[in-house]
Amino acid sequence: MKQGIKTRICMISDTHTFLPNPPQLSSNPYRYPLPKADVLLHAGDITKVGRKSEYQQMLDMLTEVDAELKIVIAGNHDITLDEDYYSKFGQWKHRHGIQENPAEIRELWVGEKAKQAGIVYMDEGLKTFKLKNGAQFTLYASPYQPEFCQWAFAYERHIDRFNPSPPVSPFQAPNPVPSYPNVDIMLTHGPPFGVLDRVYHGNQSAGCENLLKAVSRARPRLHVFGHIHEGYGAGRLDWETKTSSRNCLQQDPETVLENRSAYCNVSSDSTQPLRFGEETLFVNASVVTVNYAPKNAPWLIDIDLPPAIGDSETSSHTQPSS
Repeated sequence: MKQGIKTRICMISDTHTFLPNPPQLSSNPYRYPLPKADVLLHAGDITKVGRKSEYQQMLDMLTEVDAELKIVIAGNHDITLDEDYYSKFGQWKHRHGIQENPAEIRELWVGEKAKQAGIVYMDEGLKTFKLKNGAQFTLYASPYQPEFCQWAFAYERHIDRFNPSPPVSPFQAPNPVPSYPNVDIMLTHGPPFGVLDRVYHGNQSAGCENLLKAVSRARPRLHVFGHIHEGYGAGRLDWETKTSSRNCLQQDPETVLENRSAYCNVSSDSTQPLRFGEETLFVNASVVTVNYAPKNAPWLIDIDLPPAIGDSETSSHTQPSS
């Protein structure tokens, strides 16, 4: 029986409605076409401020990407995909224009056109996918992050929405992250605390402590996020020593420009394959800088995923957002 199937994954985040640059702009790695892959992951902040026209631009862009499966989550700037938030604060955030219809915007992402393009929009929860290459993986998704300047998909830092709650707790996590080995990939908008989450202001970590606790318990093969633009990059964490090892940040700039991506191979045919359960590859995939300049390269990795079991195309356990 195969131990794993080599699968190529392209990762982007925080596009903020910035389309890839023209192909001829060879000085910028974020340009058309995005790298071909089996799977594309978008970790949220699709737009600047959640306008329908912004979503349509990004949906059109993702439709063109050469990938069998394209999984997308929202971020704090995608305010109209958080319907509860928009009902309370939409008039303020969109005070200089017409109010949007959140149901219409959601339909863009879950409708037939998106499905035909291989796009899967996920709320908070789990879903298992099967690919044509014979691989299968279970992905946990969440657009939520600690409250920041009254944007969408937010929770107070003392709230733990990622781990099972004690019986005496008044708050129950709506969709807690399963423990190892039940998650292969985590896709969250915000980073876990201390992992590619340093902000320039005060040189502090802005990630979530409870998300770190959850990912430490889940030990996925891959955890992709964005939100903290300054944290762009990738690295491997050894769970036994709690130290970063074999950092993937070292990239040849000319190769990155030529390939339109920063590349890392952690599959079984690499010199240092990922040890599932012992380490996790973390990727902050923000394509914009701290100054919102769209010039960070998409990340592209080769990684082993489990062989598919059963005959169904996908099995879904996704839960709706709260």
